[in-house]
Amino acid sequence: MAKHSDITKRFLLSAKQQEIQALHHLSSNCRTVRAVKDMIHQLQRERGMSNVFLGSKGERFANNLASQVTASEESEQDLRSLLKSLYLGKHDNGQSMRLLSCITFALQGMDHLPNLRSKIADHQLTPLESTKAYCRLVAGLLDVVFEAADVASDPAMTRLLVALFNFMQGKEYAGQERAWGAIGFSESQFDHSLCDRISALTDSQNQCFETFSNFADAEELQMWQALQNSEQTVHIERLRKMICSLAEGDQCATELSEIWYDIATLRIDAMQDIEEHLTQRLTEQATLRINQAEEEHRNHEQLVASLNNSPPHADAPITMLYDSTVQGLRGADHQEEELIETSALTAHKSFYDLIRGQAKNIQDMASELNAAKQALNEQKVIDRAKLLLMQQGKLNEQQAYKKLQSAAMEQNIRIAELAQRVVNKVG
Repeated sequence: MAKHSDITKRFLLSAKQQEIQALHHLSSNCRTVRAVKDMIHQLQRERGMSNVFLGSKGERFANNLASQVTASEESEQDLRSLLKSLYLGKHDNGQSMRLLSCITFALQGMDHLPNLRSKIADHQLTPLESTKAYCRLVAGLLDVVFEAADVASDPAMTRLLVALFNFMQGKEYAGQERAWGAIGFSESQFDHSLCDRISALTDSQNQCFETFSNFADAEELQMWQALQNSEQTVHIERLRKMICSLAEGDQCATELSEIWYDIATLRIDAMQDIEEHLTQRLTEQATLRINQAEEEHRNHEQLVASLNNSPPHADAPITMLYDSTVQGLRGADHQEEELIETSALTAHKSFYDLIRGQAKNIQDMASELNAAKQALNEQKVIDRAKLLLMQQGKLNEQQAYKKLQSAAMEQNIRIAELAQRVVNKVG
């Protein structure tokens, strides 16, 4: 008499338990992403204020910068405490080696923040040197968000993480634009190089926000459109045009540095509201998915218990051996006939449906994950291509991206496709 073995039932339940555990890990990563988001936002403000302070030889933003450093230190302490509680002190927390490595790298950068701040306070750095240091640290923190999205195993949450990562990356480009603009205005002059850099940062923002739009929900898109139509965006566009006009060598009043910073900050703070909406939805989705998976696990346990209590049946239960929908002989081109009566053996059929349903769910999740992570993979390829062009042509990041962008437009292909060709050629 056919029956389902005890080990089959145990593996069915174990698979669901592993799904729940993976969702808990993902929930922990989401909490990390939220804390990293807050830390990046404070560092972005600190970077911009530092540039105004350094560019004005300490005449502007001294008090503002001191207050901002305190806010940054508070966010840093919150992040460190969270990371310690989530990832340390457990023998096996099931986390990705790459994610933990990214966290380590970012922490190493934060360890040296006091030294960076001391050099800024003593005017031992130029605005350019200060900006580059903050950008490297923010890039390291964004890598943590990237890895959290890349190791996610739930399609809905992966889409959210992809939307959030691209929005945060776009916001970072906006923060860099604020920092570079602050350098020019505080020093009362711009050149063509600085104008080109700000133009490239504008293009980079647009690319990131376009990807974000492909994965965001209706409410987030509405918030983003409202920001696009806001006075802050209109004022930023005017100031961008002013920067380009000043690139011919004309000078401007240094007071414009504070106006530029304030307007750019209003725009970036509005972006922070969208980030907060994304992270809140991410937290809610994590809780929802854990509750759903736990409910499914309880249903599985009840079905297995009922199956254990049901009498054995002489007829063959439905299994993969008799299911014509399961892939069989490769190359067979004839239509297989239904060999069994699908209404037979209700308990056995229900158990088999459970197994098939779980397998199909994993297959569907894999397909959705591939679609969601394509945007992440493309970003990796673009970053790799930029690095290769920077190494080969002695270009900065903006120049490398401009070169990719121009070549893609000339060949009428997507920039990710061109980037892949660049990587393949070198590889």
